[in-house]
Amino acid sequence: MFKRILIIFINRNREFYRDKSGFGWNILFPFFVIVGFSLIFSQDSRKEYKVGVINSGNIRNEISVQYEEFRKTKFVEFIEFESRETGINRLLHHRIDLLIEPSEGRYWKSSSSPKSFMTEKLLISSSEKIKTGFVPETVTGREIPYVEWLFPGVLAMNMMFSALFGVGYSVVRDRKNGVLKRFSVTPLTPFEFLTAQILSRMFVILLTTGTVYLACILIYGFENRGSYLSLLIIFMLGSFSMVSLALIIASRSSSEEFAGGILNLLSWPMMLLSEVWFSMEGARPWVIKFAKLLPLSHITSGIRQIMNDGASLYDIRSQILALSVMSIIFLSAGSVLFRWQKTD
Repeated sequence: MFKRILIIFINRNREFYRDKSGFGWNILFPFFVIVGFSLIFSQDSRKEYKVGVINSGNIRNEISVQYEEFRKTKFVEFIEFESRETGINRLLHHRIDLLIEPSEGRYWKSSSSPKSFMTEKLLISSSEKIKTGFVPETVTGREIPYVEWLFPGVLAMNMMFSALFGVGYSVVRDRKNGVLKRFSVTPLTPFEFLTAQILSRMFVILLTTGTVYLACILIYGFENRGSYLSLLIIFMLGSFSMVSLALIIASRSSSEEFAGGILNLLSWPMMLLSEVWFSMEGARPWVIKFAKLLPLSHITSGIRQIMNDGASLYDIRSQILALSVMSIIFLSAGSVLFRWQKTD
């Protein structure tokens, strides 16, 4: 038994390093990740908390000392807003942790956010040497718990991984094993094959996503404030765009290692830049513009607006349009590039 295990182990290693593309990609991919993180998070210290500021040009004299001390706090990023309504909206949706208005000497916090609680303590601690300071105010409006805000992003991320790795690996493996070569001598056309792949994977994604959604609804009591039909449509359109993207990767590759590297290169930036785990509020403008080119950003935004804000299909028309255009481009490219057999 141990001899057979050793033989399989050695031959698997040989197969790996003989695949020059896969071997090279496993070296280059960590480098690309490090370079990407250094470009995005190139500040001297990591900013753990985000504070919105309104009318910072007119500071009351009695709180100027506290405000200046608070601005010196490490790990706190200050974001300027033009209006109070915009800042409160960002606070309600956990895009910032605290909102202050120096001209009025007031601040707003989120009662359901741990970061908001800690940021308030940092603000209060900066006034220990003075007797006067900011006056707390209560945010008016429906506040979204962080877990409920996070839930749509988790659903979108699950759809992404199921589509990319489910379709990508299966098609590449079939081509590698000669299954697609056998299909090429049958009446089956590439269009029929790709259509079957899309429909099959969409069914699996909707089934698994629906199961996760129902389980979380039962356990955590999450509420969908929008239409279930709108939610189903954005689920279908999102899964369609992701499967179409996966078909581009699987259109010609016959190396599972190389396909895995490409899929990781696509999935991890999307997961980090599509507001799945944290808000992109205050990020560099070019990063925000780049995130809008990622299908997962529009999927997450669409689901989140429907579930958290009760948005209609008209309200998320920009996300629907973007996903539709991306799906057409991805599917067209995948159909043109698709080959039954591996190419040199």
